[in-house]
Amino acid sequence: MLYTAIFPSPVGNLLLAEQDGALVGLWLEGQKYFGEGLPSEPPEQKPTPVLDAAHGWLDRYFSGQKPSPSELPLRPAGSAFRRALWMELCEIPYGQMTTYGELAKKVAARMNRPNMPGQAVGGAIGHNPILIVIPCHRVISASRSLTGYAGGLSVKRALLQLEGIDTSKLA
Repeated sequence: MLYTAIFPSPVGNLLLAEQDGALVGLWLEGQKYFGEGLPSEPPEQKPTPVLDAAHGWLDRYFSGQKPSPSELPLRPAGSAFRRALWMELCEIPYGQMTTYGELAKKVAARMNRPNMPGQAVGGAIGHNPILIVIPCHRVISASRSLTGYAGGLSVKRALLQLEGIDTSKLA
């Protein structure tokens, strides 16, 4: 069974989705790919232990604490490549950033491949179904540009600032 809940956050309303004891989605209202993978019929809105834990995680995150993605049971739906990339995103420490190129190298190594195309990495990051918890906002370009974010660049900037990153030098 699929359950959802709304979490009002400083960056806008978040839709959380849980299925079979794991968080499968966290989308910002109005973001690109909002609710991707959810059935066309609205799932039941009901509190569950996983959704309650996600609420607590988000409360702590937005209050400036440093919760880890590993504190929640995550099950993002996607190809093996996308899942490997999303798990690599979970390794980026709070308050730190990495580049698409650095991430591509790490995912290639994780998958025992000589390299990974940057476009594939960017596309997978853009389809991250569990925003904020899987911290795709911590990825920037090699030129120190914020580049794209499904929730919008102003939200990406706000999340990085919340984590104590000086974004004034990012294009």
